[in-house]
Amino acid sequence: MYDYIIVGGGSAGCVLAHRLTEDESVDVLLLESGTPEEDRDMVKDPTRVWDLLGSDLDWSFATEPQPDMNGRSIDWPRGKALGGSSVINGMAYVRGHPYDYDNWADQGNDGWSYDEMLPYFKKSETLAADGDDAYHGTDGPLTVSRGSDPTELDRLFVDAAEAVGLDVNMDFNGEQQAGVGYYHSTIDDGHRHSAAAAFIKPILDRPNLTVETAAHVTQLSFESDTATGVVYKQGWSRHEASVRDGGEVVVSAGAIQTPQLLMLSGIGPADHLDEHGIDAKVDLPGVGRNLQDHLRVPVVFDTTESVPQPAGASDKGTRYDRVSVGAFARSDPDRPAPDIQFGISPGLSPEQPERGYSVMALPLRPTSRGRVTLQSDDPWDHPKIDPAYLSTEKDVDDFVDCIRWARKIGRSDVLSELRDVEVAPGPDAERDEEIAEYARNNAVSGYHPVCTAKMGNDNRSVVDDDLRVHGLNNLRVIDASVMPQITSGNTNAPTIAIAEKGADLLKASQ
Repeated sequence: MYDYIIVGGGSAGCVLAHRLTEDESVDVLLLESGTPEEDRDMVKDPTRVWDLLGSDLDWSFATEPQPDMNGRSIDWPRGKALGGSSVINGMAYVRGHPYDYDNWADQGNDGWSYDEMLPYFKKSETLAADGDDAYHGTDGPLTVSRGSDPTELDRLFVDAAEAVGLDVNMDFNGEQQAGVGYYHSTIDDGHRHSAAAAFIKPILDRPNLTVETAAHVTQLSFESDTATGVVYKQGWSRHEASVRDGGEVVVSAGAIQTPQLLMLSGIGPADHLDEHGIDAKVDLPGVGRNLQDHLRVPVVFDTTESVPQPAGASDKGTRYDRVSVGAFARSDPDRPAPDIQFGISPGLSPEQPERGYSVMALPLRPTSRGRVTLQSDDPWDHPKIDPAYLSTEKDVDDFVDCIRWARKIGRSDVLSELRDVEVAPGPDAERDEEIAEYARNNAVSGYHPVCTAKMGNDNRSVVDDDLRVHGLNNLRVIDASVMPQITSGNTNAPTIAIAEKGADLLKASQ
């Protein structure tokens, strides 16, 4: 028996296992469906991200056809390995804006304001780059660096964004987020620093930590309204694991599989569970609801000649180096925080890195709200994913604004000697509706799914601000699904901070 069972060894689960086992009197079981892959060559190499997507390390989820994106189904990669999506992501380390966390607190979630979250960001981090110590950690398990020196072309992209009105900002995680500069990345000494490499590999010799991989949890176990353990399959074998009296089960399976497991265990919308023959233990309509993600689309320019390739670039291009330059901007100066993110990079596409450049446009504050539902009561079936992309007029308008902003950067006079023609959306897309149609036909996921078990106290909330599941004892959710609203940027850094805070909440209740 264990004091804690953690379901899911992604970014959140790895942090929790690390922090909870700092107490030698506590026994922790970490269960992960994937296998340890942090030392695999294509994982360690930051230039091979495109090789990872669609590989055996990817769950390869996909959305339901999206009516407001002309019926397209959108790929949703998620990491299937110890370390979760930190094993296959683009390694960008972006915390978001203070506005995000203050907004969470303003919704009634005590303890989640920016000032209260900043210590948790710092706690996990060792910054191996220039940065203000007031905002950064120096002795955390996770290395955050520049990854590689900026190229001459990177510097030109920064100059181009500055020329159209953006301030130069070399620390999006510091005093301010707005501006153009170089992304921080989870790269240590030239290698990807996944959550597994940072938080689990160094502590595998702790006698109070048990890590079981290739272990797929199929159901949570209960006695009355108290969580007592889990059922999981490992190979052909069925296993049960239990927590001691007063112990807790923590679900950290991510924004897709956390709501799926809760529903398979009878926690969720009673009417939906009944459709699949599952008895509702707790009728929680919010499970799987409130799904949010960022969409992104490139504005692409051809060049008069080939562009230089970063050192070590693979045949498919270099995902990390392709997004070395980033920017955050307000579409309207009266906005309380940046609402647009850009990635500025060489190449027409990952498959055509040798020519052109692109400005990836990503609106940060979608108002569309989707849901994750069960496809069946089989825990091996993928759930149905419907993000309801572009289902609000505001989201469409934001995309038009975002693409126009990206065009300003891409059309900057600074790039005039390099630039040939705009390839996409192209000269035939100048009116708002033409630009919107380009987004409907070409936008893809930003790979930032969150919010499907949101914290709060309204009728769509799943957990309280201590991350306890409403209506049940000894069960918490600690991962990206508890966000009430998506953050302003990439979501791995916020997920790690959520887990750092979640570990303290668990310790405080002992």
